[in-house]
Amino acid sequence: MKGDIAMVDVTRKYVIPGELVSEGKYKNSLNVFRVEDKYYSTRVGMAEITPDSVRVIPLTGPYIPRVDDLVVGKIVDYSAFAWEVDINSCFYAYLPAQNVFGRDYSPARNELTQKFAVGDLIAAKVMAFDRTRDPLLSLSGPGLGKIRQGEVVKISPTKVPRVIGKKGSMIRAVEMGTNCRLTVAQNGLIVISGPTEGIIKAISALRLIEKEAHVADLTQKVQTLLSVKVDEKSESESDGEQEE
Repeated sequence: MKGDIAMVDVTRKYVIPGELVSEGKYKNSLNVFRVEDKYYSTRVGMAEITPDSVRVIPLTGPYIPRVDDLVVGKIVDYSAFAWEVDINSCFYAYLPAQNVFGRDYSPARNELTQKFAVGDLIAAKVMAFDRTRDPLLSLSGPGLGKIRQGEVVKISPTKVPRVIGKKGSMIRAVEMGTNCRLTVAQNGLIVISGPTEGIIKAISALRLIEKEAHVADLTQKVQTLLSVKVDEKSESESDGEQEE
């Protein structure tokens, strides 16, 4: 794994809601609110300040759906017009039958259990959500639909950015070191597909990431655990910032 971006200068500190995180002008921000040129935390967590961004990575918290999020959910019920899906949130999601069967869907003609039954796992995208109604899901997109194989691991949704890493660096390291494929959903569910020994190693790596998400040299620890070697520049970048 080769890095082609300069090392990122990062300042980190623990913060609580309402605490001043930084002053200045930033292009990107997350879990902060701005008053003039001052940025205050909205969560308890680890603040990360770079030359062009300021954000707070929450230490804990539930999954709150956002439009276009990838989620892994379990079918828990269904009606004549939709499936009810547990997406590891305080909100249950709904997958409209019309989104699966098409616009000519008819309850008299189509049985929902022909597609998904209670207990099935699906990968889906959040199509709509505004907190005034439960989120709606869509299966329109590559890789979406029923999950037919793999081991599902649940982590805190707030640790998902750390699992992904800067430009996907952390997840690539895990996949390289385990010969597995990981599907990381924003709601904290991760599907691991591959050989049994690789799945076991991947789960160990994910538990380490979840436990030590706040540690600066986490990438190096994961690489050591999985015997994966990357150059120094990539390692510094992946510990410097994670993508949402």
